[in-house]
Amino acid sequence: MGHRLSRIVTRTGDDGSTGLADGRRVPKHDARIEALGEVDELNSLLGLLLTEDLDDALRVLLTEIQNDLFDLGGELALPDHPQVGEPHVQRLEEAITRLNASLPPLKEFVLPGGTRTAALAHVCRSVCRRAERRLTRLGTEAPLSPYLRQYLNRLSDLLFVLARALNQAAGRPEPTWRGPRRA
Repeated sequence: MGHRLSRIVTRTGDDGSTGLADGRRVPKHDARIEALGEVDELNSLLGLLLTEDLDDALRVLLTEIQNDLFDLGGELALPDHPQVGEPHVQRLEEAITRLNASLPPLKEFVLPGGTRTAALAHVCRSVCRRAERRLTRLGTEAPLSPYLRQYLNRLSDLLFVLARALNQAAGRPEPTWRGPRRA
């Protein structure tokens, strides 16, 4: 494979614009760039989660998700070239089913926390939800594949289930909401 990035400092963004993969320049605050940034932040946080002690199957799953997110970003940067489809969404649904199978039913709202690893999964989940919100905002301005929204929606569900599974594997009870305080 040839060099994809030979120059890192280009100065082309000094005017507040950035380039899309099709060569168009858009403002750095453009809704498409905002969505790309959120997906990038999520991918970075998944990289942080991958520095934790995880079993091999989870490591493979999260690495696949990182690659999927790069594809999703690629589709955002080059809208006429779909890269994320139904098989991606289905793979997440299957992972959710596998992870959720051994978890007890929820009786209370779960608070982020427990182990450090589970807390990181919750941070990833909340950033995923933000990325999904940015994507839906972009969808009001430009046509998007429904699979992009579905992917991020399923991914946030997966990250929630993953956090629960990580606490369970560590033998740590899940922190739960105590309910509304009565005055």
